[in-house]
Amino acid sequence: MANIIRLPITSWKYACSAAEQERALYALEGGNVLLFPQLRFSVQQNENRLLSPAIAGDGKNISLNPAKGTLRGSDVDETHRTLLRNMMLRFALYTRTLLQNLLPHYEAGLQQARTSYRPLEIAGRSSSWRKDDTRLHVDSFPSSPIQGKRILRVFTNINPHGQPRTWRLGESFDDIARRYLPTLPQPIWGANYALQLFGLTKSRRSAYDHFMLQLHDRMKADAAYQSQVSQTVHDFPPGSSWMVFTDQVSHAAMSGQYALEQTYYLPVDSMLDSSQAPLRVLERLLGRTLT
Repeated sequence: MANIIRLPITSWKYACSAAEQERALYALEGGNVLLFPQLRFSVQQNENRLLSPAIAGDGKNISLNPAKGTLRGSDVDETHRTLLRNMMLRFALYTRTLLQNLLPHYEAGLQQARTSYRPLEIAGRSSSWRKDDTRLHVDSFPSSPIQGKRILRVFTNINPHGQPRTWRLGESFDDIARRYLPTLPQPIWGANYALQLFGLTKSRRSAYDHFMLQLHDRMKADAAYQSQVSQTVHDFPPGSSWMVFTDQVSHAAMSGQYALEQTYYLPVDSMLDSSQAPLRVLERLLGRTLT
């Protein structure tokens, strides 16, 4: 089960010691959550108007492509879009700086993906079971295959009302895989190319992506598992930030409002110990390469 490992980092430009870098690497790759209790993302005064659920569109998140500056998920006017874009770009830059200082071992392979802003309350939100993030799951993206790369995410709670962001953390990835893998269907030959051809996926869905999606869905659909598996509850207070490999750590977001999140992809070969990657775990259990 994942543990919460606290690090006394108080600035996004914090100069991390070699000991802190090593501790962070071992904790993350071992399937734990790094918590920075005093690492605050400051919302500027003119950005306070963004702390409203009305900022969101029909979806649950507002997303930004930090490389292109493309903003999606909100239909606000241009003034608010500029504020949103600037706030989210600033967060994207801050997280990149943090990772450069804390995890220099990853620097050569790290790929910055989308930035998201989550202004809606999680608890009580209507959703299908597959999209219900209050259910324990490991991350896998149906339309965006990652072909074995790791999913590293940085979160920060910017709630102005003192409300924590509450998560559940479940069993280890190895236990999840051993529980469900024997009953998962095999990929259908040629289906991955058809999905890409018809635009249902952005790239080819590998066998790894297939099994990760199956694990994600089986976990969420299993009501008995959700209630009976060993799990812990953790509150991430406003003014704190945290980091986790969400493809490895079983997690569920139960409540909270107003959070920023930055996603990164990391090739397995860029890890300190690639044997702990979900790709390698699945390959060991299946006895074959998942390409």
